Amino acid sequence: MTERGWWTTAGIAVALISFFPLAWMISLAFKPPSDIVSGKPAFFPSAWTWDNFVTVFSDSLFTSALVNSVGIALIATVLAVVVAMFAAYAIARLDFPFKKLLLSMALAIAMFPQASLVGPLFDMWRGLGIYDTWIGLIIPYLTFALPLSIWTMSAFFRQIPWEMEQAAQVDGATNWQAFRKVIVPLAAPGVFTTAILTFFFCWNDFLFAISLTSTDAARTVPAALAFFQGASQFESAVPYVMAASIVVTVPVVILVLFFQRRIVAGLTAGAVKG
Repeated sequence: MTERGWWTTAGIAVALISFFPLAWMISLAFKPPSDIVSGKPAFFPSAWTWDNFVTVFSDSLFTSALVNSVGIALIATVLAVVVAMFAAYAIARLDFPFKKLLLSMALAIAMFPQASLVGPLFDMWRGLGIYDTWIGLIIPYLTFALPLSIWTMSAFFRQIPWEMEQAAQVDGATNWQAFRKVIVPLAAPGVFTTAILTFFFCWNDFLFAISLTSTDAARTVPAALAFFQGASQFESAVPYVMAASIVVTVPVVILVLFFQRRIVAGLTAGAVKG
């Protein structure tokens, strides 16, 4: 077998191994609860059923959590992208003291362990009255999403030729007009990539969602899945959990596959100087 054949075989093997957990989750989502406790386990369902999805969407625990996930993730994404856009532009275009130190500190914050902040945030949020609220989740999401957003966007802004902004200013545009009409459109791929990465971080978070909420008022889907139960104590909740997981996972997988080139471009921007 040629070298290309070996690489192709290895790629297919990695793809199959990576896809297996998703395939197993899909299989469980379409199984009747009786298959889970059956004495003859099988990969494929004995009878394919949509009842698990119907049950999930009829449960207020899941529907309210889905609304919370969408709302909190979108608000946090928009705020992070807007703030990071101005911060990244300043880092890429302006010269000021400790600029590199500021960027390094931002990256260090993104690498800070979340578990060490849960306890202090729990006490602080209860004292401020924002425990179990949307804002109580949005703030910590912004804390960890902003550094990555700034780092990603600053790489894109550094790639934009400075002469294009100067040409716009020569033509009579103000600094704000040059930024809004020239720089932002050119940095659109970076803005889009940053928005996707930020949304994924907020959408998939479990630690903050389970620690800083106690009711359906702000609990997101990853945390709500831990409270799913079967129709009775003798019925397994696994099919319902898998059905809910499919609802929130498959759209994200499709989004990643569709925009994978933009995501890779955003993560590697500025890595090579031409």
